Amino acid sequence: MTDESRWTDPRTLPGDQELDRSLRPRRLTDFVGQRDLKENLRVFIAAARQRGEVLDHVLLHGPPGLGKTTMAQILAEEMGQEIRLTSGPTFGNSAELIALLSEQGPRRAIFIDEIHRLSRMLEEHLYPAMEDWRVELIIDKGPGARHFNLQLEPFTLIGATTRAGLITPALRSRFGIVCHLDFYPPADLAVIVKRSAGILGIDLDEGGALEIARRSRGTPRAANRLLRRVRDYAQVEGRDLIDRDMADSGLTRLGVDQLGLEPLDRRYLQLIIEHFGGGPVGIQNLGVSLGEEIDTLEDVVEPFLIQSGLLMRTPRGREAMPAAWVHLGLKPPAGHPGQDTLL
Repeated sequence: MTDESRWTDPRTLPGDQELDRSLRPRRLTDFVGQRDLKENLRVFIAAARQRGEVLDHVLLHGPPGLGKTTMAQILAEEMGQEIRLTSGPTFGNSAELIALLSEQGPRRAIFIDEIHRLSRMLEEHLYPAMEDWRVELIIDKGPGARHFNLQLEPFTLIGATTRAGLITPALRSRFGIVCHLDFYPPADLAVIVKRSAGILGIDLDEGGALEIARRSRGTPRAANRLLRRVRDYAQVEGRDLIDRDMADSGLTRLGVDQLGLEPLDRRYLQLIIEHFGGGPVGIQNLGVSLGEEIDTLEDVVEPFLIQSGLLMRTPRGREAMPAAWVHLGLKPPAGHPGQDTLL
């Protein structure tokens, strides 16, 4: 594995990755939404800069697409730090992690995405690095093994995860700043969509922005993706302006319905309702029936369905809520739990 494959300087991203990065805000004042989180981070950044210290280690957790990578880059920018981007699964052994931690240069930030997927052995190397700015290097094996302590320059470790519960308590306790990112309301997503449209040179009115925002699953990543695809439809049809009708037409053709559900979301709910009587049903059965990985269902599909009131996780399995039946044009069976909430 080469150094380039383990971590990335965001300034050298090619092609579509560079375009995607150009849509990301670079300063905290430009970051839309997450107001309470931003205010707290603004205080922590100002305090660290006044003391002349690096920012304390930061853990960002929440569903995919909410801006954890963007926030990490903003934190480094605000602190005047260079940042290296990597992810937990890319490390095959401790030497690769030590090489990254011991990289020379002051005022660095290291971003590890999917940090919950680091092995326990690698976590052990992180503990002294995060607390005492040192790592232990072992050369040779057996009686002849030699141990060296490498002193590190102070750095900020920024970890991101969609599965905060899988992070060990020992690692979590070493993050001085823990931040949860929530789903975005449509009003905030509309602001993000209009900003992205301006960067991409897309003529988008208020109605079109709100329509895309309302059907973006509460995530900026989905909003920017849908904006690009609606732009394609408008371009081919010779439409100069993306208004509400154009946005609705393009999103409908993409299979994104009025609630923002995509084909996989609807197949998931239909399977629970039509094959398992509305549930409860185990996630393993759903994964096999849909031909999808369980991690995909738990991290990508379910959070939005739960947040929208369409799905409930119970000790016995997943259960479709009455609103899911209604959304699919079906009538909940008599006596279904929660049916009274629709009356």
